[in-house]
Amino acid sequence: MLRRLYDWVMRLAASRHAVTWLALIAFCEGVFFPIPVDVMLMPVVLADRARAWRYAAITTVASVLGGSTGYLLGSLFKPVGRWILDHAGGTLGAEAVRQWIVLLVALPIPYKLTAITSGLLEVSFPLFLAASLIIRGARYFAVAGLMKFYGEPIREFVEKRLALVLSAVAVAAVVVLLGIRQLVHMFG
Repeated sequence: MLRRLYDWVMRLAASRHAVTWLALIAFCEGVFFPIPVDVMLMPVVLADRARAWRYAAITTVASVLGGSTGYLLGSLFKPVGRWILDHAGGTLGAEAVRQWIVLLVALPIPYKLTAITSGLLEVSFPLFLAASLIIRGARYFAVAGLMKFYGEPIREFVEKRLALVLSAVAVAAVVVLLGIRQLVHMFG
């Protein structure tokens, strides 16, 4: 089933409406879509490398809007949010989400789970939003940059090792955020 979804996303990336589909899939990933938007972002950037940063920005904004919708589902519509979580892999521990939201947004677990659970557990929305923008933005700009500068060979590498690549980007983003937090703590 996942292979068929992946093939469908690749066909969308080759269409003349690829950017619209990119934004829509990025949005849906934050609520219910099972395929990471990276598989759509890569071929869209390869088709027009000059617009790589634009595509990364579109992906980031649409993804965070989708995640915010997932957060809203969890927050305002707790029965709906719980139903989605029950059918998408279960709820994460309350304290883990509250204390590690930045790390959870960075990990290669489905964003929808983190978003909906954050709303269910009433994690600070500004914290959720900031973590999502920074970490998801770093991820999509990294993917777009790799496609822009290295092209098809990097796409093959990323597709074969997607979880490893996403984890490395996530770890780098968390290290940067923790470093910034430490500097603010030291000098603030």
